[in-house]
Amino acid sequence: MQDETQKTASPASKVQLLEITEHQEGQRLDNFLLGRLKGAPRSLIYRIVRKGEVRVNKGRIKPDYRLKVGDLLRIPPVRIAERSTSEPPDKVLQILKDAIILEEPRFLILNKPSGMAVHGGSGLNFGVIEGLRALRPDAPYLELVHRLDRETSGCLIIAKKRSALRRFHEMLRENKIDKRYRALVMGEWFGKSRTVNAPLSKNEVRSGERIVTVNEAGKPSRSVLRPLSIGEQASLIEVKLETGRTHQARVHSASIGHPIAGDEKYGDKSFNKVMRGHGLKRLFLHAVSLRFTLEPDEKPIEISAPLSDDLQQTLKVLNLRQVK
Repeated sequence: MQDETQKTASPASKVQLLEITEHQEGQRLDNFLLGRLKGAPRSLIYRIVRKGEVRVNKGRIKPDYRLKVGDLLRIPPVRIAERSTSEPPDKVLQILKDAIILEEPRFLILNKPSGMAVHGGSGLNFGVIEGLRALRPDAPYLELVHRLDRETSGCLIIAKKRSALRRFHEMLRENKIDKRYRALVMGEWFGKSRTVNAPLSKNEVRSGERIVTVNEAGKPSRSVLRPLSIGEQASLIEVKLETGRTHQARVHSASIGHPIAGDEKYGDKSFNKVMRGHGLKRLFLHAVSLRFTLEPDEKPIEISAPLSDDLQQTLKVLNLRQVK
């Protein structure tokens, strides 16, 4: 089926009817729409989906629906404010180039810097994926496998082939990618590891900002939190995510009384102020390692990303005692 807008209008100006191809299969609906409706804020994407203006096979659909080959997607006309677009500056491209810690023909993994979004939108001209595409204009395929919050640093997987993206998404659904984080949390940690089984629900507040809450009606979510070093003011923990919900590590930590340092959305204001006094100027959440086997007959891939110098300096100032 031909895209009705290709010859007559820009993508946002009239109804689009698209048939999903093999190259588009597996993408989340919200991410696909963000890429299609350039410049549209995320809040607008969620609003038109929630109101049923976006349809798949003539039916209502949720933002996290994964597109299938042959799906007929209806995208309504939307009004997007004109904004200037710009290529990522050379400094950003160099940062991304230096951040790549593993690359092979099917994928690459980089140590995403804190403060850089994984994709553009919501007032941002570019993110990691746009930067990588600018860095490698001849690359036939580059797509995000998963996401990290803008302020979260660490291991981020980018697929270089559609087949790899599908395989990664399959592994994510089946919890076959071991994802570990380092987080500095409020207070002294007592005891050993704790498993948090708390269903999470995404809500949208009036400003368009997304808030995630523990809600029995939410999606099943499971995290394992293990102490690494402990102090009276704060403790360093490892977070193993066994599901991949939005803001999962941040909400689960806060739900048991140990919010993450520097978290302006779910954290403790007084604790954050104290941590700023110790030199912490960002969210202390870092995706430290990944372990997975891409194909059954291959060796496991293990990759880690070191903490940035500023996070290491904060730990040095706190002088936490190691857990034995």
